[in-house]
Amino acid sequence: MAESSWDYYGLLITNVVLEGACERVIVGDLYCDIPLGLYVIRGENVVLIGELELGKEELPPHMTLVPEAEIKRAQKAERDATDLKGSMRKRMEFLDFD
Repeated sequence: MAESSWDYYGLLITNVVLEGACERVIVGDLYCDIPLGLYVIRGENVVLIGELELGKEELPPHMTLVPEAEIKRAQKAERDATDLKGSMRKRMEFLDFD
């Protein structure tokens, strides 16, 4: 459903209301579709909306669908690994690898 309005400068702004929206979270070869419910997108944030080909394969075959709890654990592990890498790099700055 789209709702139109006019902004301060007289430009047409179309707000979009998505029903049954979900966020696809991908970590490595794992993915999960997390339901968001009703989602309102402000018109100035809309660039392009198009249709998907429902018959077309969305993901490569090696991707594995996992429950939300498992994808959250995978996200945390990935974030922790990134933080550790950053802190190790910071401790080694004195070596000046550039």
